Amino acid sequence: MKKLTLFFGLLVLAASITLAFAQPQSKQVLMVVTSADQMTDGKPTGLWLEEFAVPYLMFKEAGFNVKVASPKGGKAPVDARSLKEGTHVFEWARAIIELETTIKLDQVGMQGYDAIFLPGGHGTMFDFPNNPDLTRLLNGFVKEDKVIAAVCHGPAGLVGAKKVDGTPLVNGKTVTAFTDAEEVAVELDMVMPFMLETRLREQGAKFVEGKKWTANVQVDGKLITGQNPASSKAAAEAVIQLLAGE
Repeated sequence: MKKLTLFFGLLVLAASITLAFAQPQSKQVLMVVTSADQMTDGKPTGLWLEEFAVPYLMFKEAGFNVKVASPKGGKAPVDARSLKEGTHVFEWARAIIELETTIKLDQVGMQGYDAIFLPGGHGTMFDFPNNPDLTRLLNGFVKEDKVIAAVCHGPAGLVGAKKVDGTPLVNGKTVTAFTDAEEVAVELDMVMPFMLETRLREQGAKFVEGKKWTANVQVDGKLITGQNPASSKAAAEAVIQLLAGE
């Protein structure tokens, strides 16, 4: 009986190992959202919901495992201006739930993740640039040649990140982000700590400016950037295509 039990135990173990190798592992995506809920003038801000919800749902539909983190952890603030389209809010309910309990960024390691995605919202301009934990993760993704993506103000997180040779991550890279013209158009240029397009250009980026409010996504190797909320879907599609090709 003992021999029979041992035999079946070994059989189950062998089957489990075979199944693990036979089934492709799901891709793992880390999404990092802002914790900042105020601008310099005290006006409320936060995450721009579309830039998180659309990619999140697309990643889940693609079969990816997604974890959501933020600098402070816990509930992530959502910019009320991004909630105006009520029908979409209902469609995005599954994603919104994930914003209630985000992981604190300093508790996140890069091991196991295949891509990192930075949604925007004006809040990112205040807690993404030179954030030591975000920079640590981005530098690690660069070193291991993993996918890095950011949309709208999300590329603020690229400020401070470095290539292996110590130069700015965006130096010589073709990128885009929320443009200076768009910032002026929404009349928030005077309350931003800096103008994102200008800063990326200063760090040596080959900045591609599309028409205001229209989709514009740039892919340079494994770096993906989108200009504005309208670019969220195309940026997520680019991530999915890159990961599918690996």
